Amino acid sequence: MTDDVSKKISVGPSGKFDGSGLSVKKRTTKNILLATALENFYGAAEEMGLDEGLVEILSHAERAISVSLPITMDDGSIRVFEGYRVQHSTALGPAKGGLRFHPDVSLEECEALASLMTWKCSLAGIPYGGGKGGISCDPLELSSNEKERLTRTFAARIAPIVGEWEDVPAPDVNTGAPEMVWFMDTVSKLRGRFEPGIVTGKPISIWGSKGRTAATGLGVATCIKELLNAVKLDVNKSRIIIQGFGNVGSYAAKFMSEAGAKIVGISDVTGGYYAPDGIDVAKAFDHISNHPKKMLEGFSQAGLKHVSGEEILEAEADVLAPCALEGAVNASNAAKLKVKYIVEGANGPVTPEADEALLSNGIKVVPDFLANSGGVIGSYFEWVQNLAGYFWTEEEYNNRLVPIMKDNFHRVWNYAATQDVVMRRAAFLVAIKRVADAVKMRGLFL
Repeated sequence: MTDDVSKKISVGPSGKFDGSGLSVKKRTTKNILLATALENFYGAAEEMGLDEGLVEILSHAERAISVSLPITMDDGSIRVFEGYRVQHSTALGPAKGGLRFHPDVSLEECEALASLMTWKCSLAGIPYGGGKGGISCDPLELSSNEKERLTRTFAARIAPIVGEWEDVPAPDVNTGAPEMVWFMDTVSKLRGRFEPGIVTGKPISIWGSKGRTAATGLGVATCIKELLNAVKLDVNKSRIIIQGFGNVGSYAAKFMSEAGAKIVGISDVTGGYYAPDGIDVAKAFDHISNHPKKMLEGFSQAGLKHVSGEEILEAEADVLAPCALEGAVNASNAAKLKVKYIVEGANGPVTPEADEALLSNGIKVVPDFLANSGGVIGSYFEWVQNLAGYFWTEEEYNNRLVPIMKDNFHRVWNYAATQDVVMRRAAFLVAIKRVADAVKMRGLFL
């Protein structure tokens, strides 16, 4: 990289660069996830010698809004919820990113995740920028009718800034196909025309795509398999822990189990489930499919031990794939981990402090915006099909997804080895350069 955007690349260890060498005034925040995102960005920007004007631009979101969402509850009372949508960058294309329903959703969290989506889409080589949004609520306390009213109100409030070529939301934590249909239907009715491409993650019967539901988990599993191949560890002899057994974790476990790996640990909000001789993943998958709240609660098999969510992270295995919420691996537990590799299925599951401890202990990390990019690549496939009005088979879908994931993994793996940096830093350097080049070519609109 010798162009104007990336003036230099150091081959020193990743820990050498923390952004302290930049002369720009760095942003500060008390939000852990946003602080993590900024710290990673500033460190990578310093290492690649990024023009400081571009550092200023890319350290801020293009647009961030908050909306109040008054809805009538089932008991007739009125409650007002808070909703957010952030578009970090549209330099490469429409903003792309999920909508999550969770009590901890905030504007700063959405900004952090939107920036992660910018780098994820850039690294994946797809024509999207980064966006993220959500509603601060506890979905377990809401009925289906209340969630529908909440989703439709949110869709109406942010309708002016979303569209097939502006911002394309998708499912995220505690959202799925029903919420996407309600969102699409609301905006379509407001505009007086059917706009299926305004969201992805829809059911197949309503312009969804075969393969989309499993795409993120398939991408995580693909990265795990490529990692095992790269370090010459036979997948049939590997032991894997999957933290989180929602959409991402359950499918990652399913694909790895089918590939011959031994899944020794799984978990969700009900705790961890550990079996040294291997978990019957098909049985666990069926259990959550039939559970009223889609949880592992009550799951059992011979030799299975029920442990805490923290204990499952610290159990013995070759690979840990944290596929739940951010910050799962942090300064308090990083030194206790007994795995050799971490493949991040969730967004931001490893904090910067934990990264340092993991590096010291020789634990390699495949970063989130590489490992879990199967979801956004799959969303891109659905969007393409919606715009064309032509749909693929699941086999066609997967046959397009897996090679992209493999290529992206090896591009980052090889770059990390060549430049003597950890994979997270390598992925940032590759992704930031593409976005920075686009910003520089497009210029500032005055």
